[in-house]
Amino acid sequence: KGNADGWKEYPRPQMKRDGYMMLNGIWSLNGQSIQVPFAPQAKLSGYKGKIGTVLYYKKEFRLPKTFTKEKILLHFGAVDQIAEVTVNGQFVGMHEGGYIPFTFDVTNAVERDGNNILEVKVTDTLSKEYPYGKQTKKRGGMWYTPVSGIWQSVWLENVPEQYIEKVIITPDLCGVNISIQGQVSSFIAEVMLEDGQVLRKTFNTKDGRMEIPNGRLWTPEDPYLYTMVIRAGWDKVDTYFALRTVGIEKKDGVNRVCLNGKPVFFHGVLDQGYYCDGLYLAANEDEYKNDILRMKKLGYNMLRKHIKVEPECFYYFCDKYGMLVMQDMVNNGSYQFIRDTALPTLGKKSRVDTKAGMAGKSQRIFLENAKATVEHLYNHPSIVAYTIFNEGWGQFCSDEVYRLFKTWDDTRVIDAASGWFAQNENDFDSEHIYFKVIPLEPKERPLFVTECGGYSLVVDGHYFSKYNTYGYGACKNSQDLTDQIEHMYRNMILPYIKNGVCGCIYTQLSDVEDEINGLYTYDRAVCKVETERMVQLAADLYAELR
Repeated sequence: KGNADGWKEYPRPQMKRDGYMMLNGIWSLNGQSIQVPFAPQAKLSGYKGKIGTVLYYKKEFRLPKTFTKEKILLHFGAVDQIAEVTVNGQFVGMHEGGYIPFTFDVTNAVERDGNNILEVKVTDTLSKEYPYGKQTKKRGGMWYTPVSGIWQSVWLENVPEQYIEKVIITPDLCGVNISIQGQVSSFIAEVMLEDGQVLRKTFNTKDGRMEIPNGRLWTPEDPYLYTMVIRAGWDKVDTYFALRTVGIEKKDGVNRVCLNGKPVFFHGVLDQGYYCDGLYLAANEDEYKNDILRMKKLGYNMLRKHIKVEPECFYYFCDKYGMLVMQDMVNNGSYQFIRDTALPTLGKKSRVDTKAGMAGKSQRIFLENAKATVEHLYNHPSIVAYTIFNEGWGQFCSDEVYRLFKTWDDTRVIDAASGWFAQNENDFDSEHIYFKVIPLEPKERPLFVTECGGYSLVVDGHYFSKYNTYGYGACKNSQDLTDQIEHMYRNMILPYIKNGVCGCIYTQLSDVEDEINGLYTYDRAVCKVETERMVQLAADLYAELR
């Protein structure tokens, strides 16, 4: 559990090939050993050296004899923040960001029959010009230990000279539109139908459509996935898709968020994606599945992935087990506690976006990474909503950015300004409500309580810091915590569903370091709420919508 063996599965479940080689395991970092893909700050990394702003990674490898095709691709899941990569002393590329996968063609740099040396220079100053999420140099409260360097899988892939670079799948209730990218001009798609038959179709262009007869729709209750094989020339990839739509429709005079044309209630939790042993990365892939199943067991149907992009296996497990995802963009830019949290919590939410600085470096980097996030995760049916800006953090020109997002992806719903500082364009009226239970007044747009609760409970032996615990209202025990959660839902959420409240995101899935307001402890060893009561509460929320 505590080493890189937990990260040896194929890291890209939406686009699988046979010829690959994982490079996770023991690397050299600044002359010491480290377990990749864990960041040096994580317990599982095994790294004991001083962590500076510049990190020098080194890995020796030999290509397997099975690598007989023409090209060799080098993939990184995520490296924080700036990565400069060389193979055998030859510079192969640079990437800036910290959360998005990237790939280099290293065909001309590798030795086919001998030793190879991969070196990665990483610079991480925790610059606010780049996406940084909840990382801070001095953790405390709702800010957490920073990570540096390689924190997702590294791997090699062997592909033919002309290969499929990307498959783009857009579903509806009757079939899927398919588009491929790369130096190929046609493709064949094979879909396994529910009855075991294979539907096969040849396309003489890069775009096509597959109609699915008697299609089985994807829902949280029945997350049915269709497997599909795409062939183009000598290349073959395995993928999957689901039939589903999401949008806003007027039902009985009220605007509702609908899944597959039917109203849906987003009963969710805030998911920070931090782990006590691996920080930004779980000890192994199954821990992501376990978190999803823990929340489903409590009756939840949505995770708001908060200001972080996970390894792709997380989204695959959400697809497979039927967990809706609201994906936050990773904020950069400035955040001020008084302006962006304290005063708005007290009701002072006046702030107007302007176009000043739209073309600034920080804004450009945010848009580049946001677009890359949307493109990277586009095929996952579990993702039904995006958050652009959270509580004014780095917010600029939100109306214009909202319209830009709609050009990137018009198949999901969008919260342009989560919590407050909303301008004119948004798919929701988005509210963050802490420290109080208040009546809600839905208006024209669906009202989505995108953060609330956060009640805290210390569990002896299962908290990170004895002296710096942080939460939003202390509870005495599991019953008291469940009482407060149930009181909030039954008095602030459930009565207003009929008027247009479309969802509620509770803070949060687990404790994180000093923050002790999780439904689970940081180590996931203790569920802090009473399961049966939480399940009944969920059932009542869903029944109220029906």
